[in-house]
Amino acid sequence: MTTKIGLHLPPTLSFDEWELAGRRLSGIVDSSCWWLGDWLVFGKDRYSDRYQRGIAAVGLQYQTLRNYAWVSRRFPLHRRRAALTFQHHAELASLPSEEQDKWLDLAEQGNWTTKQLRNAVQLSRQKSLSARATDESETVKRLALPGGRIDWWRKAAEQSGADLDQWVLATLDQAAEQVLSADRPTALDITVNA
Repeated sequence: MTTKIGLHLPPTLSFDEWELAGRRLSGIVDSSCWWLGDWLVFGKDRYSDRYQRGIAAVGLQYQTLRNYAWVSRRFPLHRRRAALTFQHHAELASLPSEEQDKWLDLAEQGNWTTKQLRNAVQLSRQKSLSARATDESETVKRLALPGGRIDWWRKAAEQSGADLDQWVLATLDQAAEQVLSADRPTALDITVNA
């Protein structure tokens, strides 16, 4: 028997019945997130002038309800996966739709928990960032500098009160601005030794 403040389970409840009850309760909890989210989206679209009053009547935290509505909007009914929980979807809600579908497919096929999905997404992001950083650093590694040039630049940076990286970027930005903002492209006042 359920009440507003608890669940009374009979002492004669078998393990199988207890396990089934847990699965059903879990499904209700997960579904209620979707239900509340859809309810809020409907209310916001139809009753925008009375929306806040409706939220207050529910008695749940505003931020929690807002999250439910946000995830529900990001996943229209036809894109939701019944085999995955609301939390699986919430983990992916900030991604573009194509990426969401890719990750939902993987989670569904792999029978991943929410934590496994989160870890897989984070690992993918880290690999992507690392690959981008490697690509960018490769460009820097190919820049051949004549001997002593870095020491000379470091001294100039120190006198300017900046570290070398900041000074180089600022100097290159200033040079680019000077060339690009001129009425017609002109060469900088820099002597290049070939």
